Amino acid sequence: MIVTRFAPSPTGRLHVGNLRTALHNWLLARKGDRDGTGRFLLRIDDTDQERSREQYVEAIRHDLAWLGLEPDDEFRQSERLELYDSAFAKLKEAGRVYPAYETAQELELKRKIALGRGLPPIYDRAALALSDEQRGAKEAEGIAPHWRFRLDHGEHIDWEDGVRGPQKFDPAQLSDPVIRRADGSWLYMLPSVVDDLDMGVTDVLRGEDHVSNTAVQVQMFSALHQAGEGAEHCSVVDSFPHFGHTALLVGKEGKLSKRLGSLSCDALRERGIEPEAIMSLLARLGTSKPVEPIADRQVLIEGFDLQTFGRAPAKFDEAELERLNAAIVHQLDFEDVRERLPDGIDEAGWHAIRPNLSHVSEAAEWWRLVTGPIEARAFSDEDRAFLAEAADALEWSDNPWGALTTTLKERTGRKGKPLFLPLRQALTGMDHGPDMGELLPLIGENEARARLKRAAGESAG
Repeated sequence: MIVTRFAPSPTGRLHVGNLRTALHNWLLARKGDRDGTGRFLLRIDDTDQERSREQYVEAIRHDLAWLGLEPDDEFRQSERLELYDSAFAKLKEAGRVYPAYETAQELELKRKIALGRGLPPIYDRAALALSDEQRGAKEAEGIAPHWRFRLDHGEHIDWEDGVRGPQKFDPAQLSDPVIRRADGSWLYMLPSVVDDLDMGVTDVLRGEDHVSNTAVQVQMFSALHQAGEGAEHCSVVDSFPHFGHTALLVGKEGKLSKRLGSLSCDALRERGIEPEAIMSLLARLGTSKPVEPIADRQVLIEGFDLQTFGRAPAKFDEAELERLNAAIVHQLDFEDVRERLPDGIDEAGWHAIRPNLSHVSEAAEWWRLVTGPIEARAFSDEDRAFLAEAADALEWSDNPWGALTTTLKERTGRKGKPLFLPLRQALTGMDHGPDMGELLPLIGENEARARLKRAAGESAG
């Protein structure tokens, strides 16, 4: 069984970096879904009550649904606090968590002193040296402790990363992480591990900025497993999920962090970017596979393979996303877009204008070539005479454009651009656009003849 999870904090809108993580986990779960055992979970990490907003929870759900990444189940950390309390109590009993009393200012001073001495800014574990009397004295002064997880310095932390390969950390080079604030609220580390154990998560795919967090959490998994917490979901050999850490997204000018607002899911949707274009780009960005406009999600699922991911930063290019979007739009069937098209556009109309669109929202602009009004053009005397001849020669049939151009070629001797361009300009007001063989039947016989006559008459008059 493959169980993955996407665990956003509801403190803002999802952006392309979040979407990429969600997509990777969805693809892995769906790839393992052939026998019905793959599961993709949504976990709302809303333990930060000050910053979490319900509007962002709803936005996360909406964005995932729009992309077609609907989860098999949803959980909220704010509803699971008892589980964290239980795990905390067991770790405390096992001596794996301890109280610390330094203020933020004192910790910052320690960090600066360590850096000044050329040492890594690691917490010095001073709180472990406090006696019961000293701890009692601090609490008598009204100083509530925060709580740290005590890393085991006895052996190296290692795991086989699905993207980065073998990973090895010396726990002595890591700070014991704060897992609980003085007010009793939780930080990210421990609740995430408790949830992954309780939910039976088998695979965690996330950005490489979490690698050091994973090193810490590997020991948390082990400590909870030894304490019997969540042991029913893992074996002695495999006591924590498989991890994969993908390279972060960068833009042409470096980090995307300053641009993430304009690259939110909401902003991309407002720009008319299709979900399939986003998925086509993010599924293969940073891999050895070509980025192609793939509307069939099963192709993305079957081709998803962590072995194809590289270590180099994945370059996100908005121009590439726009090119993919246009290509995806050109693949969309009428039924895919019917509800988003202006009144009057039927399947034939969509098929005619589709090749000229970069976004579905542009359909109304191109449909104006059918409904009018069109831009009046100035023609030479020779072209005015030619267009008058065209109005006279127009006969309706199954292929009126083919019949008209064939007749005009025989009558006038024109061919190529001198034949086709004045007709297009008179009928649409443009030098380019949809295939006239498809467009002319949509304009209709009476309107087409009227446009040809107006073009000839306006120029002549």
